[in-house]
Amino acid sequence: MTTQPTDEKTHWVAVMAEDDLVDDEGVRIATTPAVSVYRSDGELFCIDDTCTHETYSLAEGWVENCVVECALHMAKFDLRTGAALCTPAFVPLRTHRTRVRDGHIEVELPISYDTALSTSISDVGAS
Repeated sequence: MTTQPTDEKTHWVAVMAEDDLVDDEGVRIATTPAVSVYRSDGELFCIDDTCTHETYSLAEGWVENCVVECALHMAKFDLRTGAALCTPAFVPLRTHRTRVRDGHIEVELPISYDTALSTSISDVGAS
């Protein structure tokens, strides 16, 4: 499930080689705002990288069973939905669709995200 509006213009961005992603670890992607990519339980996920409780990278946290735990204050988020699962976080994270093409992980990000360090593949979504 994605928390981004369905009418928002988006584009697919190549972020890394699929083979470079280690199971149950996060990789921070240098977009603005930053996002992070995970593989857990055989699925790929992309979420906004900053904990909604306090400004801290979730890619530095622990991942298990499609849940990431912030290393700073132990807030937990569901990688599938972005839902905050326990205090101290209450606000959900934004999630983004993922796919693999030609051995590279691509994420669908809003056009409003600065992806200067990544490779835009194609524009999709509403015009």
